[in-house]
Amino acid sequence: MTQKSFKILFTILILAVSSRSATSSPHDHRYNAGDLVPLLVNKVGPLNNPSETYQYYDLPFCRPEPIKWKKETLGEVLNGDRLASALYELKFLEAKTGVTLCSKKLKVDEVAKFRKAVADDFYFQMYYDDLPIWGYIGKIEDGSLVLSEKGNKYYLFTNVQFDALYNGDQVVEIRAFSDPTSAVDITDDIEINVKFTYSIVWSETSAQFETRMDKYSRASSLPTLHKIHWFSFINSIVFILLLMGLLILLILRRLKNDLRKCSSGDEEEDKEVGWKYIHGDVFRYPQNISLFSAVMGVGNQLLTIVCILFVLAFLGILYPYNRGLLSTSFLLLYSLTSVVAGYITSSFHNQFSDAGWERSVFLAGILYLGPLTVTVLILNTVAVSYGATAALPFGTIMVIVFIYMLFAVPLLALGGRIGYWFRSEFQAPSALNRYPREILPLPWYQKSPCQMFIVGLLSFSIIALELHHLYASLWGYKIFTLPGILFVMFIILLVLTAILSIGLTYIQLSVEDHEWWWRSVFRGGSTAIFMFAYSIYFYFRSNMSGFLQLSFFLGYNVAMCYAFFLILGSVSFRASMIFVRRIYRVVKSE
Repeated sequence: MTQKSFKILFTILILAVSSRSATSSPHDHRYNAGDLVPLLVNKVGPLNNPSETYQYYDLPFCRPEPIKWKKETLGEVLNGDRLASALYELKFLEAKTGVTLCSKKLKVDEVAKFRKAVADDFYFQMYYDDLPIWGYIGKIEDGSLVLSEKGNKYYLFTNVQFDALYNGDQVVEIRAFSDPTSAVDITDDIEINVKFTYSIVWSETSAQFETRMDKYSRASSLPTLHKIHWFSFINSIVFILLLMGLLILLILRRLKNDLRKCSSGDEEEDKEVGWKYIHGDVFRYPQNISLFSAVMGVGNQLLTIVCILFVLAFLGILYPYNRGLLSTSFLLLYSLTSVVAGYITSSFHNQFSDAGWERSVFLAGILYLGPLTVTVLILNTVAVSYGATAALPFGTIMVIVFIYMLFAVPLLALGGRIGYWFRSEFQAPSALNRYPREILPLPWYQKSPCQMFIVGLLSFSIIALELHHLYASLWGYKIFTLPGILFVMFIILLVLTAILSIGLTYIQLSVEDHEWWWRSVFRGGSTAIFMFAYSIYFYFRSNMSGFLQLSFFLGYNVAMCYAFFLILGSVSFRASMIFVRRIYRVVKSE
């Protein structure tokens, strides 16, 4: 009952402002024979550019007069949906063959529009009884195969065949096929007469209405791919466990020897333990403590959001094919978890200073949201210039601003105030020196860039496979529906980042370098740099093209990788802090 109540609560909160196709109610969508089932046209776009979509009627299809636009939810707008009425009349259980949608004479510029759409491999999307439908607009034939022809031939499909499945009085499934035998040649810039038609066939099925969305959440219909995926996942797990075991063994062995030397009383052996001599500086808080506190707060906030998103995926609330629902969930969760950022930022800052915590909380409010807002505004400007549906209307922008001002800002301030009320002083295991100890010049392999490279490369190597599947889901048409595997890999990434950070922090302290606070953050966050570099590689290996798609790809990947930088950086520091306090507490007790 608890799980059911939790699922209902989040469904009401998130799906109320999200996409219409995320779920279906068994109490609705019931029809009698001959009833008109609603069909809405949505958008068109090139198959290889998932972010580049346009309104359906941007192409000169048959259109009703006047066009009735559906009022979209927030999730639909974020998903780039622009739903409108159509001339199709698909009545329940009523089969039709070759029904004329409209006859029209395409002008030269309209022929050119269709030809460019066919050349760019455009698809169309519709919704029939809230079920998504996809189909191709046309086809290209290679003219070089015919001796008398030169160049490619472009054909526009004029007939759409719908195959609908029903169970009782409900629509369970529908597919759309563009009939290749009904096509007109649009290669030349001439006016042509076109008759658009459609057909529909009804078939009964035993599938239940409640499971009609399941096919959209299947990762793959090929068992071989599943076997390869699981085999690669198991190999990765074995490699990760061996690597972490080796690192833990080496760190513990070296640390045990150091503690033995400290407790032996031998001055010669005691001098070999370099980290013991910086006990008066190792807990000196770093420069820019306000910014450092904000990094801790936002990193923990984003980590909380990721964990909640995993919970929603496990409960079946998040659907992989619905990017709008994911965007809406992130927007609401970011607003509601602002209290986490405010509390952790304030409480961390107040451990070292009672003054200036308000500035830290303010930085926490803009540390991630500021760059994200700039990125979204730039992408929105690009989308508007292209006339793409990814462009957010002014009203939607105002709704987002309203949600942030109504929830995020007050909760951020509340969290900061709670952190101030329940503040506690930082208890260092050893007293601080009045003046910081001088740090000797370090060789290149002990400096930050080399250590960042080591942590980033090792951590990235364990998630490379799952990251590829994730990118294929976000920027392609491979649906990723194994949240369990993704969650396990995420946990292992956090654990490995913590272990590597502890090991390199120990090495840093051993050479009497006490400025480890910021370095531990950059070491942990360096994995995000490799993630972004891989995204560039993924783009060039894909079939995506065009400035619009490139802009959205880079913009959203920068935002995602920056979020991982903050998450992993905060985890890395927390792990190093626990380790450092532990070893100096042991030395003090001895």
